[in-house]
Amino acid sequence: MIKFKENRLKAIFQNAGKKLSIYFTAGYPDLYDTIPILELLAKSNVDFVEIGIPFSDSVMDGEVILNSHKVALENGMTIDILFDQLEKIRKKISIPIVLMGSMNPVYQYCFEEFCRRCHEVGVDGLLLPDLPLDDYEKYYRSSYQQKNLAPIFMISPQTSNERMSRIDALGEGFLYALSGNSTTGGSSEIGKSSDYLTNLSNHTFRNPVVLGFNIKTKEDIQFAHEFADGAIVGSAFVKILKDGFDKTRIEHFLKQLI
Repeated sequence: MIKFKENRLKAIFQNAGKKLSIYFTAGYPDLYDTIPILELLAKSNVDFVEIGIPFSDSVMDGEVILNSHKVALENGMTIDILFDQLEKIRKKISIPIVLMGSMNPVYQYCFEEFCRRCHEVGVDGLLLPDLPLDDYEKYYRSSYQQKNLAPIFMISPQTSNERMSRIDALGEGFLYALSGNSTTGGSSEIGKSSDYLTNLSNHTFRNPVVLGFNIKTKEDIQFAHEFADGAIVGSAFVKILKDGFDKTRIEHFLKQLI
C-alpha cells in the first residue's frame, strides 16, 4: 500500500502553536476574486486556507455560504476554472490549501482526474463531507495516496469515541471537528456542547483536531483553541465578501481575529 507522504498541511502542525484557517468560496464574490483573496490570506497570519467548491445542493451549509455558492455558480465558476486559476499559485504562496466540497461534482468530474489536477496545482488536502468512510476506504483511498492528498474527515457531537478512532486512523492532515450540530453560520455562538468539546480535548488522536462551524470572533478562536489544535472561520469571512472584494475591509477583519 502507498503511504501518505509529508506535505505542506502536515508540516504546519509539526510547528508549535495553535492554528487558524479561513474558508471562502471559489468564484465569490466575483469569478476572478479567488486568487486575490488567497494571496491576501497568505500575507496575513492565517496558517492554511479552505476553498469551497460551489455546488447547488450543498447540505451542510447555512444561508451565507449557500448564497456564495449560488453567486459563484452564476459567475460561471467551475472545477476546471478553479484549477486553471490555481495553476500558478505555488509560485506566489506556500501556505497549505484544502479544497472542500460535495462529492457529486467531484464524482461527475472523474475522481481520479480531480485528484490528479489537485496534485498538479499544489492542493494539499481534500474534504468531502458526504463521502462515506467505507467508500473512501474501498474505492478512493489509493487516489488520495497516489497524489499525496490528505483525506480530511469530519467528527461531530454525535460521533462515538469508537468511530472517532476509526476516522482518525483513516484521515490525514487534520480532523475537522464540528463545534455543534447546526449548519455553517447557523448559530450565534459556540460552546454549548461543552461535554463534547471536553471529550475532544481528552481523546487521544493521531491527527491534529481543528474546530469549525460558527467561529466568528477572536474570542471564539481563543475558546476553540482551548479544546483543539486549530480553528476555522468560514461564514463570518464570507459575509465580509458580500459587497465585493475590498482589500482594506478584509485586512481589518483579519486583524480583528488575530
